[in-house]
Amino acid sequence: MLSAGVGGQSERLAGRRRKMAVESRVTQEEIKKEPEKPIDREKTCPLLLRVFTTNNGRHHRMDEFSRGNVPSSELQIYTWMDATLKELTSLVKEVYPEARKKGTHFNFAIVFTDLKRPGYRVKEIGSTMSGRKGTDDSMTLQSQKFQIGDYLDIAITPPNRAPPSSGRMRPY
Repeated sequence: MLSAGVGGQSERLAGRRRKMAVESRVTQEEIKKEPEKPIDREKTCPLLLRVFTTNNGRHHRMDEFSRGNVPSSELQIYTWMDATLKELTSLVKEVYPEARKKGTHFNFAIVFTDLKRPGYRVKEIGSTMSGRKGTDDSMTLQSQKFQIGDYLDIAITPPNRAPPSSGRMRPY
């Protein structure tokens, strides 16, 4: 009989735990669905985005960012946190005419300070392709947790050496 009383109590506790877990999950879903706040570009000061590019399809090595050094292929772009990868692709293509060719692949990564040990870390965030629409085109810096002071590293791959399409791009 003692076990029946304890069992009933644990059922009530389990019910409470389930209810709390559901409430917690709903809150997390609401947070994820919260839309980005629109940025009024007329009233908001732009940030300086330091962009480093390669044209061999690979990102820079992290040691190229060490001890106060940065790679030499720097572009400085004034933009906003709501800048999309497609918008950034267009700005890069203005500077590098060879990147305008249809099928040129742009792979974006955020380079940020590693808080746990000295140096930098890299986080790939998405890709775009000249002349094609893709699922990452509308991705913003803000949506990828970009912080002012981080760098953007773009690995540009010419069309004749482009990585195989993953089905995420479609022709215009």
